[in-house]
Amino acid sequence: MVHPLVDQLRFARSELVRALEGMSDEDARRRLTPMNSISWMVGHLAWQENRYWLQLAQGQDVAPHLNALVGYGKPATTPPLDEMWSAWQTVTGAADVYLDTLTIDVLDSYYQWRGKDISESVGTLLQRVIYHYWYHTGEAMAIRQMLGHTNLPEFVGSFSEPARYRPR
Repeated sequence: MVHPLVDQLRFARSELVRALEGMSDEDARRRLTPMNSISWMVGHLAWQENRYWLQLAQGQDVAPHLNALVGYGKPATTPPLDEMWSAWQTVTGAADVYLDTLTIDVLDSYYQWRGKDISESVGTLLQRVIYHYWYHTGEAMAIRQMLGHTNLPEFVGSFSEPARYRPR
């Protein structure tokens, strides 16, 4: 059975998708400083998942172009939304294969980078990604409101099977 935190990540992802439904490329590429563009946010979340679940966990990199374009600490960009969604789908699809295998023992372990354990456990990294999704989903919704978009989701979506609480 998939770990409940993985289900929560998938729910957070689905809420990002729901929040950005109907988004035009033009609006997604607008940058209301100091915030990044919405298209950057999509790519940035893909970059983080690629970094954790593919590069660190498995030594793979299915989206090497993301680091320079939307990586942490890099200059702001306004990439095409369809390219960022495509990268996001590629990364999350590849990541899901790995995420489905996570056990408590793996969540309690540490990835290595350059021969040393990184500072946060795999479980903490998973929580970090979940919270990162919620942060950028809220930020994107604020940008959409500032752009005058209407009929936006008003609250967290349906707590269907993947999102509801289960003890294990």
